[in-house]
Amino acid sequence: MNASALDKNEYFYGHKACAGCGGSLAVRAALKVLGERAVAVLPAGCMSAVGFNFPQLCFGNNAIISMFAGTASMLTGVEAGLRRYARRKGYKDFHAVGFAGDGGTADIGIQALSGAIDRGDDILYICYDNEAYMNTGIQKSGLTPYGARTTTTPAGANIHGNIRPKKNMFEIVAAHDIPYAATATVGYINDFINKVEKASKIRGTKYIHVIAPCPTGWGIPVSDTVEVAREIADCGLWYLAEYENGEYRLTRDPKEFTSAEAYLRRQGRFKHLTDEDIATIIDSRDRKWERIRKEWK
Repeated sequence: MNASALDKNEYFYGHKACAGCGGSLAVRAALKVLGERAVAVLPAGCMSAVGFNFPQLCFGNNAIISMFAGTASMLTGVEAGLRRYARRKGYKDFHAVGFAGDGGTADIGIQALSGAIDRGDDILYICYDNEAYMNTGIQKSGLTPYGARTTTTPAGANIHGNIRPKKNMFEIVAAHDIPYAATATVGYINDFINKVEKASKIRGTKYIHVIAPCPTGWGIPVSDTVEVAREIADCGLWYLAEYENGEYRLTRDPKEFTSAEAYLRRQGRFKHLTDEDIATIIDSRDRKWERIRKEWK
């Protein structure tokens, strides 16, 4: 989608997000694609905390807060109601869209999401991934990367941050044989916009997983959000891909990776990493890319 084709109206503005918030960029861009007839569901998390501040509602279209675990299940009901209403009114261009963070998706909300995919609900689920429970104090989630320091995975003499790998939600969702799934990053916003537009035209359950840096939790300047979000894809620690019709496809395949070490060293959450830690991360990256380049088209 060309940027000039986006809805000229704003549907997420005046919010109380921290400066440089990647999640707010993702929500704003997605709603400009989906337009005024999108109804948004948000669980407890950063975007519900900053978007619903009575008496200031920061959504220009209809939006509702769900239970932490219930984003996808509430979307099921919203979509059913919209479908009935649209049939009476004679229009079809409505969307039920969820915006949930990494914890609300990969941990607390994964059961409801799995159920929605199994039912084939016509919904779009967007996970804005800032790689920790940022709203409640930077605790580790299932999508926190290896080595990252959080308040529940501290870095000290006996442990070097998070010791578990990042959960692969993209492939977990694809394993359900979902109609459409994609990865994205706010660092390549046009790619994200195009994937939201594509998803909006597909019937059934759709899932988009977008990297959305949190300057507070990542330990970066607020002006670096987009650059760091681009760098994570450039250095190969995140990939841009789609799953559709039973097949995976890379939408960006760098000929050469930029320095993963430089990406890690610029963030406060990784300052404690040793050379050996970084070598482990790079080795894991290389093995992953070897697999996906061999198996995916």
